[in-house]
Amino acid sequence: MFRSTMALGLVSLFAVCTLAQDDIQRGTIKKVDAGKGVLTITVKGEDKDFLVTPDTKLMQGNQNISDGLKNKSFRLGAVVMFKAFEKDRRMILLGLRIGDGSGKPVGISRGVIKQIDVQEGKITVTITADGKDMDFLLTDSTLILDFPKKPIRELLKDKSFVPGAKVMFKTAMRDGKDVLIGLKFGDAPDRGPLVKFDTSKLKPLPELGTDKYHGFQGGLYPEGKNQRPSAHEAAGLARAKQIVPLDDEGKPSQKGMIVMISVGMSNTTNVFSTFKKMADADRDKSLKVMIVDCAQGGMSAGRIVDPNDGGSGQKYWAETDRRIRAHYCSTAQVQVAWIKQADPGPDQGFPEYAKTLQTRLARIVQVLHSRYPNIKIVYLSSRTYSGYARTKLNPEPYAYESGFSVKWLIEDQIKGETELNYDAKRGKVKAPWLSWGSYLWANGTTKNADGLYYEESDFAKDGTHPSEAGRKKVAEQLLRFFKTDSTARPWFVGR
Repeated sequence: MFRSTMALGLVSLFAVCTLAQDDIQRGTIKKVDAGKGVLTITVKGEDKDFLVTPDTKLMQGNQNISDGLKNKSFRLGAVVMFKAFEKDRRMILLGLRIGDGSGKPVGISRGVIKQIDVQEGKITVTITADGKDMDFLLTDSTLILDFPKKPIRELLKDKSFVPGAKVMFKTAMRDGKDVLIGLKFGDAPDRGPLVKFDTSKLKPLPELGTDKYHGFQGGLYPEGKNQRPSAHEAAGLARAKQIVPLDDEGKPSQKGMIVMISVGMSNTTNVFSTFKKMADADRDKSLKVMIVDCAQGGMSAGRIVDPNDGGSGQKYWAETDRRIRAHYCSTAQVQVAWIKQADPGPDQGFPEYAKTLQTRLARIVQVLHSRYPNIKIVYLSSRTYSGYARTKLNPEPYAYESGFSVKWLIEDQIKGETELNYDAKRGKVKAPWLSWGSYLWANGTTKNADGLYYEESDFAKDGTHPSEAGRKKVAEQLLRFFKTDSTARPWFVGR
């Protein structure tokens, strides 16, 4: 069993005695004054100064930072986890680790090579991105996608590798240094032709109401309604009241946490990682809520339904558990999940694909129940608009039709489907209580009932994955939902 989260997590993090989980804070670096030994960290929207002393334990990953605040890893905007205490009216850093505990490298960035410097056997590449010059080490492990088998030293002689070249790149921290782990010359490919489908007649499910789409009634819930049936609402409110901070063994504790995870694919992690940053900086969010992004690229619905398949399913759920532990929490503290799922390249038509996805979603919520003994609520959202898609990854109308998958799944639970039972009074519990989260589909630039709409700039060049603007737009919808929904606000805001 995952014992004493803080005893294990913080001893390895700060090399100090066991500490209460409440003592961990998270923020981003705002200012570094190495001369005065002061680090300014933005925490919950407020800038705070912390004094770094010779006793402060500084770490990057599992590596000690020996040169203190002079280390290049202390750059503006870096996410940090830390513990501090007050002495003589000053805040003193006891320990700090750069990173939010996810263990994930920085995402894909775009920039221009400014300089290539080879000295003492080390290759440093300066890349200008977002108006800033950043230095990265180029190593034998760096994957150059254009020349995957070409030795790095030989690559330097190639005409592509010159100042002024546009690149896409991914970095990570290795032994306290910024390292290029992947690089591709040129910007993202030009947008291809649209995957044509006329969405003009499609209505968002809440607006479809009692009308029908190919014979199937709209609305988020039964009878074309957009509100939960009273009995289901009452059950959800009861579940929400049961969501309280738990220790690492799953026992109620004021020093414990409420862990909320995401489940899904690349689109899911795209928006949920942005939601996490936004929510963690929101003053209304309870400090007891730990948000962990467990969605993973390429892990579509059909690939994660079986955690014991010896393949993708096993890999997905093992990584999910690892990410939870990386946030110094245990699987026993997981009480809420948000799911956004689909499958790639659908071609079955309607309602066949929607029914298949519904079946897979049902299996996923059952897996959540079996793996996380204290999970109580699962919120689900369907796909965003895909009318700008330039690939057949998940184009319209399949993105729209995934809403029916979620709708039918929740309706089955409301109707008393035994395989989705959440109430011990009705028999063996096999799933958490299910509900719609935010409904994220809108018909392009036409606003839906929530005022949500999508422009082409809200998506990357494939027209399917969200751009930074699109991620923010969806994350704002999620944050609004969790702060206001009757079954979410009691534990998410906590007051």
